Amino acid sequence: MSYRDVVSRRVLAWALVAVGARMPVAMAPLALVFLVRERPGGYSLGAALAAAYVIGEILGAPVLGMRLNPQKARPHLAAGLVVGAAGFAGLGAFPGAPAAILAGFAFLAGAGPAAAPGGLRALLTSLVPGHAAAQALSVESMLTFGVWAVSPAAVTGLALGVGPRFPLLLEAALMAASAGGLWVLPAGWAADEQGERGGRDGKGASRLRVLARAWPVYVTGAAGLSLLALAELVLPALLEQRGIAVGWAGPLLTVMSVSSAVGAFLYGLRSWPGRLRTRSVVLMAGMSAAVAALALTPGAPGIAAALALAGLLQSGAMLTRNLSLREVLPPGALAAGYSVMYAAVGAGYAATGSLAGALLPLAAPSTAILAGVALTLLLTWVGWWGEIRAGRSAQGADTAVPLGAAAGGAEGAPVGGGGDAERRL
Repeated sequence: MSYRDVVSRRVLAWALVAVGARMPVAMAPLALVFLVRERPGGYSLGAALAAAYVIGEILGAPVLGMRLNPQKARPHLAAGLVVGAAGFAGLGAFPGAPAAILAGFAFLAGAGPAAAPGGLRALLTSLVPGHAAAQALSVESMLTFGVWAVSPAAVTGLALGVGPRFPLLLEAALMAASAGGLWVLPAGWAADEQGERGGRDGKGASRLRVLARAWPVYVTGAAGLSLLALAELVLPALLEQRGIAVGWAGPLLTVMSVSSAVGAFLYGLRSWPGRLRTRSVVLMAGMSAAVAALALTPGAPGIAAALALAGLLQSGAMLTRNLSLREVLPPGALAAGYSVMYAAVGAGYAATGSLAGALLPLAAPSTAILAGVALTLLLTWVGWWGEIRAGRSAQGADTAVPLGAAAGGAEGAPVGGGGDAERRL
């Protein structure tokens, strides 16, 4: 197992397009806060705009993702990115507009390109041999964590050094450039008849049934992002509780992002033993233990170590979920499945963040983190139980694919190892 099969000009072009599509997403929440922070009630308004943006993502991802035509995805993805660019441009061009108009622009910026992450992921795996899917997804994770590590500094520097509207205008330019860059990539990816039928019948019922089969994977994906919500949203309050300067929150979260990128690289270096669902549970349990240690550690070095360990394990957990979707869903439904996962992890992030926010006025930050860890473990157990149950139910059905079992072999075998698994996505 190596990264040789992933290194190509087409993958490099894909990476440039992906940066243009994902950097605005990473920059958006903080940029929205900076945009309106000097207005009366600016921080509350910024939080409301960020919420409108996230709601747009959560609603747009499954709706638009299910309508993607795998073989002709380019126009659909480009249109969504253009709509997102228009939303960001509206925010940057009219920063003094009424709150309702700004919220509408934010919703548009979140909803328009919401299918792009899933579509670009499916497109990436079509650019490499089937056996290199894990390495391709590892490269995507490293790119994503790199973008998230750089984005806060980019937003802060532009907003304070040039002007609060300029991060939004940069986001609009990047997203528009990404839409144009799609024309240097293939127009789509191969799909099978089962995945296409639901999209062509006008009803979408078949596609919806296929996507529903993977619900345990979505639940576990939501659990993974819920831990990230705890680390990001409660960390400043935890530092204050421990008597540590709040300014350390940024560097500490950067440590977590860098560690996640390292974890993604290490995951793609070899084939790991055990079933994907087992790996996922082990990684989620380790990640939960690391975040619990974060809540109980008194000093900054211990907090940094706990965040680094959580980030290292988080990337592996995320990759196992994406690989599980490849095993459960036919190629024609993969982009829609990734989009539903995108919405699910966003919902998990929002739910855990809301829980922590509700507990902070009533309990210590460390207690809020531990409560979030308990919720994460519950979601992980529900997802694991669902995968076991679905796998057993499907064993006797000739036409069903057991959840977590590859179409061409046993679960846990390298993706693309033979049979149907050699299909390019």
